[in-house]
Amino acid sequence: MEFLKKRKIVIAVGILLIIVLGVAIGAHSTSQSSGKANTLTTELPSVSATPGVAPVIGKPVGAAPASLISKDIIVGSGAAAITSSTVTAQYVVMSWKTGVVYQTSWTAQPFTAPLANLIPGWQQGIPGMKIGGRRLFIIPPALAYGAQGAGNIPANETLVFVVDLLAVK
Repeated sequence: MEFLKKRKIVIAVGILLIIVLGVAIGAHSTSQSSGKANTLTTELPSVSATPGVAPVIGKPVGAAPASLISKDIIVGSGAAAITSSTVTAQYVVMSWKTGVVYQTSWTAQPFTAPLANLIPGWQQGIPGMKIGGRRLFIIPPALAYGAQGAGNIPANETLVFVVDLLAVK
């Protein structure tokens, strides 16, 4: 009888060990999985900072941001744009997903338009930018061209814009 009690205890301890090891292994594999997910972080593209020269833009890495991102590459020293401004700018726009450049004004004339007539990403991202500045924008589809796309820009595309502000009125 004593032998059966010891055997039951040994079996119970063995089962308990198996459960504890199973939980520990599961936790370890979960932390490894989440560790791998953390290595796929979003990295903004690099942008050259030579005033008056078309920017060179590196390819973005990771998942496209879901909200507007604005980062000054060169801080201007002139007048600042406001929401009611008409802006004159040079720009490059490329795909976040592929790194393909869709358009650039650097091969033609600078672009001039009332800020109120532009995509919401520009309307939200340009105010406060000063003449002489270069700014990087990551614009999600909802603040760009959305489900309809525009010209050679496909539907639901996250866009990378680099804008050099030349004038404001």
